Amino acid sequence: MKIVRLICAPARTGFFFDDQTAIKNAVGHDGFTYRGKPALPGYSAIRQAGEAVSILLQLENGLVAHGDCAAVQYSGIGGRDPLFLAAEFIPFINGQIKPRLEGRSITGFRELAQEFDAIVNPLTGKRVHTAIRYGLTQALLDAVAKSSGKLMADVIASEYHTGIQMEPVPIFAQSGDERYINAEKMILKEVPVLPHGLINQVQSKLGAQGELLLEYIQWLRRRIFELRVSPNYLPVLHIDVYGTIGLALDNDPERIAVYLRRLREAAAPLKLRIEGPVDMGDQPKQLRMLKELRNIIDRENIGVEIVADEWCNTLEDIKLFADEKAGHMLQIKTPDLGGINNSIEAVLYCRSRGIGAYLGGTCNETDRSAQICVHIAMATRPDQMLAKPGMGMDEGYMIVYNEMSRILALKR
Repeated sequence: MKIVRLICAPARTGFFFDDQTAIKNAVGHDGFTYRGKPALPGYSAIRQAGEAVSILLQLENGLVAHGDCAAVQYSGIGGRDPLFLAAEFIPFINGQIKPRLEGRSITGFRELAQEFDAIVNPLTGKRVHTAIRYGLTQALLDAVAKSSGKLMADVIASEYHTGIQMEPVPIFAQSGDERYINAEKMILKEVPVLPHGLINQVQSKLGAQGELLLEYIQWLRRRIFELRVSPNYLPVLHIDVYGTIGLALDNDPERIAVYLRRLREAAAPLKLRIEGPVDMGDQPKQLRMLKELRNIIDRENIGVEIVADEWCNTLEDIKLFADEKAGHMLQIKTPDLGGINNSIEAVLYCRSRGIGAYLGGTCNETDRSAQICVHIAMATRPDQMLAKPGMGMDEGYMIVYNEMSRILALKR
């Protein structure tokens, strides 16, 4: 089976690009947007519409394989690639990727993915943008599946010597700024892991001494027990704080640990995960701090799991953080890893090292990239998977839940 033609289509994502540097500098809201000027290069506004590129591969048998190039909401920070804009990158795909693929015979996914994930931009001498590698390898996986009459999950399971999981992977939904209404939606739908919370400012969301987050966790626990339909529903609480705990507590690991104990006590009997408790500004400092914080938490039996996100972006980063036990769980932020072959290997590596694997991503992805990530999850078994895209909760949860349900129904 050969690839006859590569076609690019500009696409919208499920959310927006946000300049996190400007937001952390406490710019004010202006309705759904922000007041002030962007701080990062490439941004035309602090918040701007998310963009993607659909890569369509026409096959000899008349079928079309499809993947979406997308980048994270907070592009251009924490060691990530810069803003990904369709008008800028479609000419590059047509000029540099298209000639390599058209007329190419489809072999196994793993070999093709490794080849195209390693492509170097001849103008910069660096690997091409992570978003391109992400969408291109999605399309290649779909092409292999369509040419062989298999599910994408089956292709992964066969080539990476895993098995298809016959139970759903726990889904983690994120609330965005509607952290109350959306959390109640999650409770009613019995989402296994919730609510994200978007605690990305100290004064307005965390509290100068962390009091606002503490109050939110107390409210969240109460509403779960008030609204739950089943008495057996005990979700995991997973809250992303974007380094604000460290900002409020002077990045003092002992003070942070004391505060985390208070949060855990407020959440009990529910399990609590805190993502990104600190952001130290570079990878070596981040690694040391998360490792030290985990050691304190484990030694003092505090009972909170910390999740690494910032500065843990690539497959190499994930292996490093896993080896050093820098956190209890690592987010595998799929667009940041480039080719989805790297996300597959990241989950399997975390499992081999006994550290939690969170197959994440971003609200700024598309329905297509989310569906393909479900196939990755079902073939590799991370501890949880993000409901994506968007911040409206219902749509992203529906896309991921339904794709997972379809795979299970077909396999059964």
